Amino acid sequence: MRVLVTGAAGFLGGHLRGALIAAGHQVVAADLLLDSVHGPNAQPQEGVSRVDVRDAEALAPLLDGVEVVCHFAAVTAGGQAAEFASHNDLGTAVLLGAMERARVGRLVLASSISVYGEGRYRGAQSGPFFPNLRRRADLDRGMFDHRAPRTGEVLTWEPVGEDARLRPRGAYGASKLAQENYALAWGLATGGAVTALRMHNVYGAGARAGLVGRLRAELTQGRAPQVFEDGGQVRDFVHVRDAVVATVAAVERALPGFVALNIASGHPITLWEVASIMARAHGGPGPVVTGQYHIGDVRHFVAAPERARHALDFTASVVPSLGLAEFAATLD
Repeated sequence: MRVLVTGAAGFLGGHLRGALIAAGHQVVAADLLLDSVHGPNAQPQEGVSRVDVRDAEALAPLLDGVEVVCHFAAVTAGGQAAEFASHNDLGTAVLLGAMERARVGRLVLASSISVYGEGRYRGAQSGPFFPNLRRRADLDRGMFDHRAPRTGEVLTWEPVGEDARLRPRGAYGASKLAQENYALAWGLATGGAVTALRMHNVYGAGARAGLVGRLRAELTQGRAPQVFEDGGQVRDFVHVRDAVVATVAAVERALPGFVALNIASGHPITLWEVASIMARAHGGPGPVVTGQYHIGDVRHFVAAPERARHALDFTASVVPSLGLAEFAATLD
C-alpha cells in the first residue's frame, strides 16, 4: 500500500517508516522537524519531506494515491498547552480535511494512554472506583495511594479497558483526546475508518522523552536516577519494536469504523523497578526515592491489552524487565 507517515523523522515515526518499507509498502514521509522535538537546525533525512500538517496546500500532493495515513506528528509531553493545541489539535483537523478532499479513507492515529487520566481502582468493600486528585495533605504525609472516601481503605489498581471514561489530567492528554474526537467526527462524516492506538510508555533505541528518557539522561551523567513519591507507582512500558509491530498490523488490517486499542506489554512494573533495572544494566548508582510529587500525577495506570490481541493479533514480545535492561546497557 501507499502510506503517508506524518512525524516520520521522530522517535516512533522513524522506526515505523523503516518497518513499513521493510514490509513492502510505499511510504510517503513528512515531518516539520520542530526545534522543541529535534533540536535546532535539524535537517530532514533523505526521503522525508519537511511539511507542516497545518498546511493543507503542502499536504495535498503528499496525499495523492495514499491509501492509509499514519498520523504520528505531535508535540509530546513536556510542551506547552498552546503548542499542543496548535500542532496536535489544529494539525489533526487540517490533515483530516486534506484527507477528505483527497478521498483517503483510512487513518491510523498515534494516541496515548494519557487520554484516560487516572486509572481504575477497586476496594474490597466499595467495589470499582475512579478517583479524582489525591489530597495535598495526604501526599505531604507520604500517603500516596488512593483511599476509599468513607472507609479509608487503600484501593487496589485494576487494568483499564478502552471503554473507560476519558478524563485526561494534563494539556498533552487533552490534546490527544481532541485528536481522537476529531478523527471520530471525520469518520462519521466521511465513512472513513480510524484505528486509534493508545500507546503506553514507549521506549527503545532513540528514546529521549518521558520517564525513561529522564532516567537515561541521569545515568549518562553519572547521577543516581530519581524516583518520585515512594517508587511504588505501577505502569506498563512497551518497546518501540512492539509499538511498530502493532502499527504495521493496524495498517494491514482494515478495521471498520472507529476502533481504539491499548498498546501495552501486558507486564506491569513499578517505577522503582524500572529505575533499578536501568541502573544495574548501566552499571550506575542505584535509584533514589525522593518523596517528591506532582499534584496532578497519576498514581497507578495499566491498560488492558486484550482488545488489541483480538483485533490485530498483536501481543508484545518484549518484557519490560528485559527490554529496559537492554536499552540501559546500550546508552550512548
